[in-house]
Amino acid sequence: MFNENSSANEVACGDGEEDVPVCESKERGFKPARETPSARFLQAELELNAHLRGLRFSDPVRYIYNPLEYAWDTHRCYVEKYCQAGQKILFLGMNPGPFGMAQTGVPFGEVKSVVDWLKITGEVSRPQNEHPKRRITGLACTQSEVSGARFWGFFRKLCGDPAVFFQHCFVHNLCPLIFMSDSGKNLTPPELPAAEREALLRLCDIALCQVVEALNVSMVIGVGKVAEQRARRALSAAGVNVRVEGIMHPSPRNPLANKGWEDVAKAKLQELGVLSLLSKTCANQS
Repeated sequence: MFNENSSANEVACGDGEEDVPVCESKERGFKPARETPSARFLQAELELNAHLRGLRFSDPVRYIYNPLEYAWDTHRCYVEKYCQAGQKILFLGMNPGPFGMAQTGVPFGEVKSVVDWLKITGEVSRPQNEHPKRRITGLACTQSEVSGARFWGFFRKLCGDPAVFFQHCFVHNLCPLIFMSDSGKNLTPPELPAAEREALLRLCDIALCQVVEALNVSMVIGVGKVAEQRARRALSAAGVNVRVEGIMHPSPRNPLANKGWEDVAKAKLQELGVLSLLSKTCANQS
C-alpha cells in the first residue's frame, strides 16, 4: 500500500477511503452492542485499525498486511465465539505470523487448529498489496505455522474441548500488523526503525489497556519476552491494575522451544496457578 503523497520507499498502513479492501466495508458496518465483552473487544480493535491507517513505514518495510481488515470475517467469528464474560487470563502474542493470523485472522492461527479445533468459519479476502511469495489463501492455506501448531496443539491436548480453555482464557495479539521486507522476510516490530516502532506500539499499548479493562481480566500472560515486557510497561504506565507474567514463545527460532516447549509451558502455567483451570476434570466439576 503505497501512498501517492509518500516517498517511493515509504509504505502506508492505509490509503484512504477510496482504496479500502473489499472486506473492510463489513468491518466499518459493524455496530457493536457495547454491553457484551466480545462487542467491547471488537470496538477497541476497530478504533485501533482507524489509528493504524495513518501510520507510515520506511525501509526495510515494503509490505504491510492487516488481517483485522481483510480477514475481519474470520476474526470476528473467533471473537464472537470465544470472547465471553468471566475470562480472567489473557494470553498475549506480539503480532501475526505469515502462515498463522495473517491467513486466518486468529492469533497463533495455524490453519488446522483454527478449522479443526476452534471451528472458525468465514471469508478471508486479500491485502491490497501482496508480496508474490506471501500470498494470502486464508483457510485454504496448506502451510503450517509451527508457533501456532505448538500453541493451540498444547491447549487442545490439555483441554480437549475449546470451551474448557475459553471458560477462563482468551488469546490476543498486541499488534495486528505483519511487516515484510522487499524479499518477503517477516519483520517483527522490534526490527522496525525506532521512531516508527514506538509510534506503532504506542497505539497498540492504548488498545491493549482498553481490551484488558473491557474484558476485566486479572492476569496477562505474554507469550515471549517482548510481549510480556511491552504489556508490563503499557499497563503499568496507564495505571491498569493487572498481574503481568510470561511464558516462553513457541517459535522454531527459539532453540529452547525446539527442545520441548510444551513441558516448559506446562511447568510455567503450573507455577502461575493457571494449569488447574485448564484440565478437563476441573471443567467437568465446575
